[in-house]
Amino acid sequence: MKYREHFDRQVTCEDVWIPTRDGRTHLHARIWRPTDAETDPVPALLEYLPYRKTDWTAPRDAQRHPWYAGHGYASVRVDIRGHGDSEGTPGDEYDAQELADGVDVVNWLAEQPWCTGKVGMFGISWGGFNSLQIAALAPEPLKAIVTVCSTDDRYDNDVHYTGGAVLGIDMLAWAGTMLAFAARPPDPTSVGKDRWLPMWRERLEALDPFLHTWLAHQQRDDYWRHGSVCEDYTAIDAAVLAVGGWNDPYRDTVLRLVEHLPDDRVRGIVGPWSHQYPDRGLPPGPAIGFLQETLRWWDQHLKGEDTGIMREPKLRAWLNDPVPPATSYDVMPGRWMGDDNWPSPSVSWDERPLGGTGTGTGMGAAAPVLVRSPQHTGLDAGRFFPFGNASDLPPDQREEDGRSVCFDSAPLDARVEILGRPRVRLRLDSATPRAHVVARVCDVAPDGSSTLVTRGVLNLLSRHGRDRAVEWTPGTYETVEFELNGIGYAFPPGHRIRVAVSDTYWPWVWPHGERGQLTVLPAESALLLPVRDPASDEDEHEGRGPIRFEEPEQAPPLPVTYERPAEATPERLVTYDVAKGEWTLEVDPNYGGSRVYPDGLRYEESARETYRIRADDPLSAVAVSEWTIRLRRGDDWDAEIMTRTELRATATEFIMDSRMETRADGETVVKRAWHRTTPRTSA
Repeated sequence: MKYREHFDRQVTCEDVWIPTRDGRTHLHARIWRPTDAETDPVPALLEYLPYRKTDWTAPRDAQRHPWYAGHGYASVRVDIRGHGDSEGTPGDEYDAQELADGVDVVNWLAEQPWCTGKVGMFGISWGGFNSLQIAALAPEPLKAIVTVCSTDDRYDNDVHYTGGAVLGIDMLAWAGTMLAFAARPPDPTSVGKDRWLPMWRERLEALDPFLHTWLAHQQRDDYWRHGSVCEDYTAIDAAVLAVGGWNDPYRDTVLRLVEHLPDDRVRGIVGPWSHQYPDRGLPPGPAIGFLQETLRWWDQHLKGEDTGIMREPKLRAWLNDPVPPATSYDVMPGRWMGDDNWPSPSVSWDERPLGGTGTGTGMGAAAPVLVRSPQHTGLDAGRFFPFGNASDLPPDQREEDGRSVCFDSAPLDARVEILGRPRVRLRLDSATPRAHVVARVCDVAPDGSSTLVTRGVLNLLSRHGRDRAVEWTPGTYETVEFELNGIGYAFPPGHRIRVAVSDTYWPWVWPHGERGQLTVLPAESALLLPVRDPASDEDEHEGRGPIRFEEPEQAPPLPVTYERPAEATPERLVTYDVAKGEWTLEVDPNYGGSRVYPDGLRYEESARETYRIRADDPLSAVAVSEWTIRLRRGDDWDAEIMTRTELRATATEFIMDSRMETRADGETVVKRAWHRTTPRTSA
């Protein structure tokens, strides 16, 4: 990592209040810009988040906002209404108010004397989401965005549902996280010593756990269509640079955006990365000079300079070379590939029938195969949101494979490279009206080790569309086909390609209320692989050269001291109570822990997620998220937040219990508890 301290333009930083259209609410912003911008105006770049610029994202903000400012931009970090130091009360994620406020901010920035009138937006995750969503609202000054690890489909490619199934691990965990995050107070140094406590109390009284809303919408309805730009890609006028990682759950969005947006307004980059900006150097690498690459994007679309970025391939993607299974890789071996079109003419579909390849079944090609997995299948799935931590990625899949029905290819005669979203077609019957089917594709080495390559889920209730729930008629066979997550991967000669099929995947997928069983006909089922011709690399490089990125460069880091807990606990711990037959997964999400900032702020954070299930009982599933956050600055300020969120279910309804307690200087400010139930309409 190169830290750049001197830039062509001197940088100043100021905090300001930005008005919104209601005339009552102001959003708090921090602006880094060239000191001479009022005489030599610059375009503005906006990052718009609920995650608190004065503490939680401050280290990350210091890496990039001053860097952009030094290169001739006003780089702006704004707290969303009701979060951080902004006024108002928090709403649902990406609600109409948030997006309307975002449009107001874009227009306000364009009107400032130091701005040329052209604005860009960027962000990762939440900030990447609302960059896309505000671009779809098309405010006139917004000319370009950079969206990282985000989604175009809030229902089927976010933290709530996958393949029409409830995401047990992140539906609960992220709702619990956001309850704790939304409960954090404004900072007295920004809003004033007399205002922070009344503002905090107003926020706390307005809070309602997201979980209540998310589980009230179990099909793809208007709630999920709002903010899903896949509903109308033509609404986006801004130029879109979409960035993702093969180890991030949102990588499929990059593939869809480069497919559906016009060639002259979109470029996509998918690396080996986790849910992180790709210049941070967190596993898995290699990191790239992300800021330099985005500067090319901004200069092209906001300053009108020909930087050559629109002559880059429409999709630049990293092809992972085969690796032994591990929960973390410092650097993933592989190479960059470029495709000028997506779908690519260099990729063709290779259909591989499952018939005759069943392992451990003792059945021939035409014999039906029974799939009845124990409820704890999925404990080795790894983290839904890999964050660059030591235990994020899936370990050796042999135990998971043993809990599934596996179909193996013969040892490969030659290397097979895939790029895109594999599909699985299954001819099957379900013994119950409600069931899931899960497919994993693994790379099986000659020593038997099994590396997870990609996977996918289908709630059979949603097989005819995510907007409806159609129960299965037991005793009838149907053919279902579903996509797996996108991937770039090379299977080497001598290895086998494995398709592992299960009907459970805890805690990623919340189980249906009835113990089921699937019957699969292998002879009428297949794996469809998007195989890429390696020779196309030479064609892509002709006249352009190999794909390369600069080394990472950032502004100097913020001098933050990170404090390790006195007694470190495992990030992921699996235990088995033999007498109860109960499996427990305990997770420390490890978002950064406790830290001390240069202004004396001490931010303390601890979290624990717990997932329990018995191998034979889907109704034993319980998920719990617990958070403790404390913010204090000397003897002047001391605020604490404690939350607990629990989800469980009967055969007919979900049961949600949440509680929150907040304190200032040891005295209770607001204490609340929620109990909700909602019918299981499709989950």
